[in-house]
Amino acid sequence: MKRTIVIGAGLGGMSVVYELRQKLPSDHEVMLINEGSEFHFIPSNPWVALGERTKEQVVLELTPYVKKFNIPFNVSGVAHIDAKACRLKTGDGEEYYYDYLVICTGPKLAFETVPGAGPENGFTQSICTVDHAVKSHQAYQQLVENPGPVIVGALQGASCFGPAYEYILSLESQLRKLKVRDRVPMTFVTSEPYVGHMGLGGVGDSKALMEHEFRERGIKWICNARTTHFEDGTAHIEELNRKGEVDFEHHLPFTMAMFLPPFKGAAPIAAVPDLCNPKGFVLTDEYQRSPVYPEIFAAGVCVAIPPLEETPVPVGAPKTGFMIESMTTTIVENILSLEKGEQMHTKPTLNALCLADMGDKGAAFVALPQNPPRNTNWTGMGQWVHLAKIAFEKYFLYKVKKGTSEPIYEKYILKAAGIERTK
Repeated sequence: MKRTIVIGAGLGGMSVVYELRQKLPSDHEVMLINEGSEFHFIPSNPWVALGERTKEQVVLELTPYVKKFNIPFNVSGVAHIDAKACRLKTGDGEEYYYDYLVICTGPKLAFETVPGAGPENGFTQSICTVDHAVKSHQAYQQLVENPGPVIVGALQGASCFGPAYEYILSLESQLRKLKVRDRVPMTFVTSEPYVGHMGLGGVGDSKALMEHEFRERGIKWICNARTTHFEDGTAHIEELNRKGEVDFEHHLPFTMAMFLPPFKGAAPIAAVPDLCNPKGFVLTDEYQRSPVYPEIFAAGVCVAIPPLEETPVPVGAPKTGFMIESMTTTIVENILSLEKGEQMHTKPTLNALCLADMGDKGAAFVALPQNPPRNTNWTGMGQWVHLAKIAFEKYFLYKVKKGTSEPIYEKYILKAAGIERTK
């Protein structure tokens, strides 16, 4: 019996495991390994942090669903991979061989790169996990009761900027509704060279759009920011110029701070010789396969994608949910080709499409392809974005429950925005 193992039960892992189970023969086992038995819809975390969702609304217990589709499920995580022998060991000591291994583990949060950062051992909040978002909601409630300065942003080396914009703009909208905005000075602090850069060199007129939105809402911003450390109630930030030299030093007081960290690869994955780059992200070829280990594929945030450009403060390239689904479909089609004895031919469309809710409206960033020159380079704003993100949430939770492998493509969102998709 052949076996394909999928590591990770997030957006990428659930997409690929269902699609493989649907398309591979019944005598080819498709197994899922994850740390824990829950699926978390991460894009909804900003809503959880602001009380628009509860944890229970964005988390699913996976066991009954994967059991229904005859997918063996180990919830102890991966402890070690012997890539040369095509074997792995799980956290509970079990060992499994594989014919194909699909890595969708997501990132490890590297708060330790900045002293005082993070919700566990530091002074800042996070929306990177649902439990972080729950704790952020508690901090938000305390802020409403005792208003004071707020700082939101992304640390140097971060690659996922959309949630930071989404959080600060949604928070600002909420504070206005509660009539306490006038007592909450707000500052956006980012490693990006300008607001709206998004790790993509800007998308359409995103710079002007975000600057306008911040001005309209009375939000100050600091770019090219290198955060040196946090103390209780104070953020210490160096603002660099284009040469990478320190122009200003800021010591910003805060009642509440929320910062997105840089990412790195999960330890058991990063430990495999020649599989990853120095940060622990999986190196893949144009078919989403490891150049060193032909049995291993990878999709999602765990994949190594180089920065788009050199910036005074390091920023990474984002991987959106739409890009991840393209990667997973690519992997499935290429595994099917290999099983038929054919050459792989499917390549992902690495397009960037980000939906950022802002409470009373939303912004969409569309870069097709991700790297310039682009066929489509557009940023738009309106209530339709807010509705589109709600629709994506409902779609994906339905997908996990029903076991459907049908991917959601960019064309549906582009159609809603009135954009014609180009190849």
